[in-house]
Amino acid sequence: MSGRVGIVAAAESSPAITQDNMMDAVYKVTKELLNKVGIDRDDVGTIVTAASDVFHSGISCANSYYWEASGGFLKNASRQDGDSLFAFLYGCLRVLSGHFETAMVIALTKGSENPENDTVTSLYADPFYHRPLGINETTAAALQMRQYMERYGITAEQCALVTVKNLRNALFNPYAHIRKSVTVDEVLNSKATADPLTTLQCAPKSDGMVAVLLAAEDTAKALTDHPVWFRGYGSAMDTYTLGDRDLLRGTLPQAAQAAYTMARLEKPSEEVDVAEISEPYGFQELLWCEQLGLCAEGKGGRLIDSGTTHLDGRLPVNPSGGVLATNPYVARGLYRVAEAYWQITGKAGEHQVKKSVHTALAHSTHGFAGQSHTVVILGD
Repeated sequence: MSGRVGIVAAAESSPAITQDNMMDAVYKVTKELLNKVGIDRDDVGTIVTAASDVFHSGISCANSYYWEASGGFLKNASRQDGDSLFAFLYGCLRVLSGHFETAMVIALTKGSENPENDTVTSLYADPFYHRPLGINETTAAALQMRQYMERYGITAEQCALVTVKNLRNALFNPYAHIRKSVTVDEVLNSKATADPLTTLQCAPKSDGMVAVLLAAEDTAKALTDHPVWFRGYGSAMDTYTLGDRDLLRGTLPQAAQAAYTMARLEKPSEEVDVAEISEPYGFQELLWCEQLGLCAEGKGGRLIDSGTTHLDGRLPVNPSGGVLATNPYVARGLYRVAEAYWQITGKAGEHQVKKSVHTALAHSTHGFAGQSHTVVILGD
């Protein structure tokens, strides 16, 4: 492999809950992406999609259902099931292989037509020992949150402040699903889900179609004056059984370090200008910041109290509103990449951060209590 691969354009669906069917929604985002750089599907070398079949779409062989709408018909194309940041890497590797000059990566989730997320994620559990206990992503996160608060003295108010910050950021993002101003008291007094979690600390179920166009270095420079380069990647997965894990010492540090090493970042808390982090539950933004090395262990609460991660802070986290504002389950990782791309290019609109952005971090997670993590570093 040689050269670099860059992002030359990105497009997202709007609104977050759409009346369009899957094919129309995918077509609109694909067409918008291609129009931004003035090319058509014949100019795209390969296509990689990210979608879940039965779990999060209710459709068997989902890629066959939307294939024509994505431009993938009769093309060298593939699909990744689970986490759209894996699909992003797949697209990058296809370009870096030298076999393709361009790759389009598309992630899609029609959450409004799916069962509730907890219904779906309960199926991840062992069917004999754990599923009958009611384990799903929310109950697992509640166990993690309680342990986090007790081990490090993190307060419920600090956890709630993540929701306050991110939903306030979402007010400036026209693509966000949940856009409103809330107070810490409103977050803490919202309906209980699984103690100590409340409804406003849990991500919604959203529709989401997002696409990015990747290109080899020379082609990227020909297509845009401001390509954003893929600089680093890391992923790691923890053991399956919750009881075999320390829920506060997962595999995110390993994934982050791999991405930092590849991107040649030595002090991420100083070198990363903005971070888009997947936080399906509010407290996880604090915990993930610690494990990403953006603050010391157990200091996530102090980090948000200091204002560092706010929109006008030294290291803004989730200026888009994050997953708490928009949660298309499979697509949410690629949303983080698209948002990071817009921040670097200065095209994020009203939620553009107040500082120059040269290096951005995108993160995704899925599985019980962050069983799997993926980190991508982008730069100008």
